[in-house]
Amino acid sequence: METDFQGYIILFLVWLVSTILVRAVLAKFRNNSRLPPSPMAFPIFGHLHLLAPIPHQALHKLSNRLGPLIHIFLGSVPCVVVSSPEMAKEFLKTHEASFSNRPHMAAVDYLTYGSADFSFAPYGPYWKFMKKLCMSELLGGRTLDQFLPVRHEELSSFIYLMLNKAKASEAVDVGAALMNATNNVISRMIMGQSCSADEGEADGIRKLVKAVAELTGKFNLSDFIWFCKNLDLQGFGKRLKEVRDQFDTMMERIIKEHQEARKKKKEVGESDDDVRDLLDILLEISEDETSEIRLTRENIKAFILDIFAAGTDTSAITTEWALAELINHVHVMNKARQEIDSVIGEDRLVKESDIPNLPYLQAIVKETLRLHPTGPLIVRESTEPCSIGGYEIPAKTRLFVNVWAVNRDPNHWEKPLEFEPERFVRDEGSGKSQLDVRGQHFHLLPFGSGRRGCPGTSLALQVVQTTLAAMIQCFEWKVPNGTVDMEEGPGLTLPRAHPLVCVPVARLDPFPSFD
Repeated sequence: METDFQGYIILFLVWLVSTILVRAVLAKFRNNSRLPPSPMAFPIFGHLHLLAPIPHQALHKLSNRLGPLIHIFLGSVPCVVVSSPEMAKEFLKTHEASFSNRPHMAAVDYLTYGSADFSFAPYGPYWKFMKKLCMSELLGGRTLDQFLPVRHEELSSFIYLMLNKAKASEAVDVGAALMNATNNVISRMIMGQSCSADEGEADGIRKLVKAVAELTGKFNLSDFIWFCKNLDLQGFGKRLKEVRDQFDTMMERIIKEHQEARKKKKEVGESDDDVRDLLDILLEISEDETSEIRLTRENIKAFILDIFAAGTDTSAITTEWALAELINHVHVMNKARQEIDSVIGEDRLVKESDIPNLPYLQAIVKETLRLHPTGPLIVRESTEPCSIGGYEIPAKTRLFVNVWAVNRDPNHWEKPLEFEPERFVRDEGSGKSQLDVRGQHFHLLPFGSGRRGCPGTSLALQVVQTTLAAMIQCFEWKVPNGTVDMEEGPGLTLPRAHPLVCVPVARLDPFPSFD
């Protein structure tokens, strides 16, 4: 009992000292009239309590009350929150140079070998090199074209899995099935067909990706509460080590297999004209002594983790949201199906090359990305003090651009909460909307904007548009009561609160082969 009492005394003293210090700091910042408006804060925790249960929704409510630019403290971390297209443009374009870094986060830093990856690397020579490499080699048009057969095969497998479910009148968790298909595409692009052929390994990768998303998406006290910085009060350390060790063991084995295969090719003088996977490209660059920057083994493994984490669930979640919206808006589903039937017919299945001729389908995907962006918050950190909108933003301030709120701004969208794909095909006679999703229009930012915009946008659009088109063309999707709830769940990538469970019903008879 005495030990417990002493513990309580120590905790009380820590709380008291921390309260005095934090209040002093908050008072200092509140007295600075040149900071954006801020709500009342709690000692130690700042405004953390205001972020529950879903941060982007909670921040949207705050901004409705205080304005499009507000200042908050997450624990001891000063932050600004942007919730309008005009303010987003100020931070992401006009003052982009001041906000080109991502903040340090303990879990991400550990999993990526000390931020040796691309997504969270500091803005500088290495990041610029990797960005150029992504756009020209790893995720450029030529490489994506080379992997077209891979995407085609995996889409075929997914459609025939749904066909088997339809024949058995069996319900399917659409999100989970889409996640498996997307994971297979990413796995084969990164590491070749050997990984996809091994179902045990593919399942292991899916579990690792899920664990990475959970660990990096959880609130970590050490990132926000200053006296918790070197403490592991939530027990993340053990789980982080397990996940990274599993990933590292898998990657070391796969890298060695690739290196041995490359060595054998060189020994026999075999041509390397075959389609190279992304790991082959990275290994080739790491071995090039004339390369601008020599990639380390940690750089390669961390970059591959980036691709898995960013590419696996986002495309699947977007397609799942799109199908849910179509089930709830039957007239939109019917219009999309009429377009597909008139362009493709019923004798063959839709292909990626058909997408440019399906403007209404493209509009559906854009509208889905507007309402359900899989990156609802863009996160940056300032490297220098700057003045924006009449306010002074100190260095080391964390920036949150609320994409979810920006995409629903009533000053830029008519009926912003309504699902209306027609808004993307109204202003043209050619069938193409002038509004793009690549970050040029600051009221539509599903893939971010500027230097740190998503380099995988083209791949994501190809996968989502073709998959959704095939699902519309091939099946009716039956759900209980005929409607789907649209509640969002917590998470970095805007998951649904409840799985989308449907019974697919084949609508093509005979069902054409996926040539």
